[in-house]
Amino acid sequence: MDTFQVIALVIVAAIAGMGSVLDEGQTHRPLIACTLVGLILGDLTTGIILGGTLEMMALGWMNVGLAMAPDTAIASVIATILVITTHQGVGEGIAIAVALAAAGQVLTIFIRTITVFFIHRADRYADAGNTRGIEMMHISALILQGLRVALPTFAVLLMNVETVQSTLANIPHVVTKGLQIGGGIVVVVGYAMVINMMNVKYLMPFFFGGFLLAAFTEFNLVGFGGLGLVLALLWMEIHPKYRAVPAPDKPLSATANSADSDDDLDA
Repeated sequence: MDTFQVIALVIVAAIAGMGSVLDEGQTHRPLIACTLVGLILGDLTTGIILGGTLEMMALGWMNVGLAMAPDTAIASVIATILVITTHQGVGEGIAIAVALAAAGQVLTIFIRTITVFFIHRADRYADAGNTRGIEMMHISALILQGLRVALPTFAVLLMNVETVQSTLANIPHVVTKGLQIGGGIVVVVGYAMVINMMNVKYLMPFFFGGFLLAAFTEFNLVGFGGLGLVLALLWMEIHPKYRAVPAPDKPLSATANSADSDDDLDA
């Protein structure tokens, strides 16, 4: 791997990291990130295949409230690099990506915690009317998100797949278990915040019904999305608020009086 490829991969990793919080260009999605990495490394086919496979897995990875989803950016970039450079299969790439996504989830929580400092600084700049300071705080926080993916990517470029796998396997169980418990608490808090923000009590039966279906069925998020669309259309059909009220028919007597008035005017 030459110097140009290393620099290009680090740049792509930084763009993917920033895209995970901007969401505008969707550069953090596996289909885009893996394809770009495959293009740089000269194996576009593997990048597209791995990206498409990971994209189907990551369809349900989304942030809800304060709950952080697994990190698709770091998983996509590093997994594609390891698969192509070490000539691994797509199956091995998926296994590596899942582990990296879990590790990236912890890292993104840590970085987002640090960015709270920049938010408070931006608030002070806003009170002082310093728009330049606000911009610098936003840019500084965005650079941290880029470095969150760029630095691990650069480190992986200096290692091989066996080293990465052994490093992930050597994480103490007490750390991973503690993160699982903490993540469960954060999920509950996140959903509570979503409920408070919704503030639509007449839709709560659908909200809690979705939780019951998720708990006692094997629906995935795509299925829930389709079911939600169907229920929304049915709700709009039966609810009076969304039904067009026909204009009342004009009384016959009023029509006759109007005709008589017209005749009088003509006379």
